[in-house]
Amino acid sequence: MRFSLTAASVIVILGLVSIGAVGQETKSTGTLPAKSTAAVADRYAWRPLFDGKTLTGWKATDFFRPGKVHLEPEFHGKETAIVVDAGSSLSGVNWAGDPVPKLNYEIALETMKVKGSDFMCGLTFPVADSYASLIMGGWGGYTTGISSLDLMDASENETRLSLEYVPDKWYRVRVRVTETKIQAWLDDKQIIDVVTKGRKVHLRFGDIGKSIPIGVANYQTESAYRAIKLRLLTDKEVAETLAQSTKR
Repeated sequence: MRFSLTAASVIVILGLVSIGAVGQETKSTGTLPAKSTAAVADRYAWRPLFDGKTLTGWKATDFFRPGKVHLEPEFHGKETAIVVDAGSSLSGVNWAGDPVPKLNYEIALETMKVKGSDFMCGLTFPVADSYASLIMGGWGGYTTGISSLDLMDASENETRLSLEYVPDKWYRVRVRVTETKIQAWLDDKQIIDVVTKGRKVHLRFGDIGKSIPIGVANYQTESAYRAIKLRLLTDKEVAETLAQSTKR
């Protein structure tokens, strides 16, 4: 039986995070003994969630009057991208495949605003038993931050930034989730570093809840996504993040 790249990748992830993904999510995912240096490297390698060819594992999110979701080969002269047209409000895709980690992982993607005046990317991801979203370009096209922390949206809490997103330009995004922090990078520059331990982490009220467990969405804006991938954090990376948190 032949599996697609995406399915195979996620199956490998599941084998590595059976504890992290189901049950003891708050513990380090480094619970299985490594047999070799190569096995260790493979365990923490990036795994594609989008195979670059099909929407296997993904589905159009059931938002109200959403924009069309379609694959565009050689989008802007390069590899295939998931293009999400503008809808009446939210439009996007969410992961419908096998379970994913809930803590001690990173998720990354590339995103582009094609046209529109609001957020091009609302990346929703698990945080232990809850979820959060990284909003890029909300509230008129510039506001960036985590929704939500202690009942405050990205426009209200301390993660709020005002950043310009130029149309027709790819932006690289990476989010790291641990027991104590949510961190985010834009084109390798860290833009968010917030301690979440002891705080209420949750999604903004409304339809964004349909994006779980992992989803990308836009708001009245046409946008594109590619290179969606995920990896586990090493025990060293988890420990380093914990040490940073305790110093605050």
